[in-house]
Amino acid sequence: MAKIKIDEIRCKGCYLCITSCPQGLIKVSDRLNIKGTKPARFKGGKCTGCSMCAIICPDCIIQVYR
Repeated sequence: MAKIKIDEIRCKGCYLCITSCPQGLIKVSDRLNIKGTKPARFKGGKCTGCSMCAIICPDCIIQVYR
């Protein structure tokens, strides 16, 4: 099972990763980051490792582990 890691400190909250995840495994965090935005975060589940979230992220802050 794959897993993703999102750098929540650097996330600017565009949420493109949320809309691109075919499994719906990324959500908006309840906490604000240092930039004052609610970052995207991996909520767990059966990630297929498709890397769509990492590919679409404009800041390259998502890592996919297979």
